[in-house]
Amino acid sequence: MRKISKILFELKSWVENFVQKPYAGLALFIIAFTESSFFPIPPDVLLIAIALLKPNLSLRYALICSIGSVLGGMFGYLIGFQFYELIGKKIIEFYHLQNEYDAVKTMYDKNAFVAIAIAGFTPIPYKVFTIAAGAFQVNFSTLVLASALSRPARFFLVSGMIYLFGPRVKKFIDKYFDWLTIAFVVLLILGFVLIKYLR
Repeated sequence: MRKISKILFELKSWVENFVQKPYAGLALFIIAFTESSFFPIPPDVLLIAIALLKPNLSLRYALICSIGSVLGGMFGYLIGFQFYELIGKKIIEFYHLQNEYDAVKTMYDKNAFVAIAIAGFTPIPYKVFTIAAGAFQVNFSTLVLASALSRPARFFLVSGMIYLFGPRVKKFIDKYFDWLTIAFVVLLILGFVLIKYLR
């Protein structure tokens, strides 16, 4: 567990290193795209860092992040639809999300649109839902529409606050970082509890 935490911390630091780079926007797009199917670090990490550095461009970066994430969700769908046994299953097993993956089927049977929208907006692993959507042959337009609504809502909410309040948001994040981290973890746990409950 410690080894995994160390790897995730190093990946987070690596992602944050892109902030000062001239190709930060491209890096954000790529990370948003890959996180929707296999990359472990959410694009919010880089999005927030860039937006705090350039508040006047925060909405532009939210758009870049949203487009990358939605397209990545489509790629995740393709993995599940065409290459689940070859690739998708290994991704799910790598993150130890098999139980959650199995529970998603029940959620999709009830309401696939709502399930994807919830995953797209909350800390629930979105990649599980995109891959599962393809594997369970959820209507592709359902995935696209739910993702196109929920992913931008998530990213523009954060960037919008930074755009409106700028440095004050940074001070707030710096002051309450530990509490915000705890809140994020709690939301993540609640997300998994919700998946198991709906199962």
